[in-house]
Amino acid sequence: MKRTKTPWMKAEDFGRSLPRGLGVNLLVTDMAAMEAFCRDVLGAEIIYADEDFAAIALLGSIFMLHADHSYLDNPMTGVFAGAETRGAGIELRLYGADPDAFEKRAAALGHIVLAGSIDKPHGLRECYIVGPDGYVFVPSARLQA
Repeated sequence: MKRTKTPWMKAEDFGRSLPRGLGVNLLVTDMAAMEAFCRDVLGAEIIYADEDFAAIALLGSIFMLHADHSYLDNPMTGVFAGAETRGAGIELRLYGADPDAFEKRAAALGHIVLAGSIDKPHGLRECYIVGPDGYVFVPSARLQA
């Protein structure tokens, strides 16, 4: 652990506070870069962040970031060790988000817009944005019938 400050709450208290449902935890090489992406491109609230861990609020959900070095004794170590692209094969879909606004912010900040905002036949307007470590975020908004 590289943490130099006191966390805002004990890890076990945070774990017990999480709601029932699907949780996402992204393992990242550069915590500061991913926090900035979440805040500046996705418009997320950084609930707490340090050198090892971050709790992020976005569109009514909470997800986590963990630095690689904080996972050295975790079974996932063998999965991400030497991985060239972390996010290959997964889309992190952000329902209820304005894809045009997200695309504009991402492009302005120099992030890769893999596919620009477009109306899709499945009833959503969406775009694809590549974040740090190759994770692909897909802000999506319902099309009006």
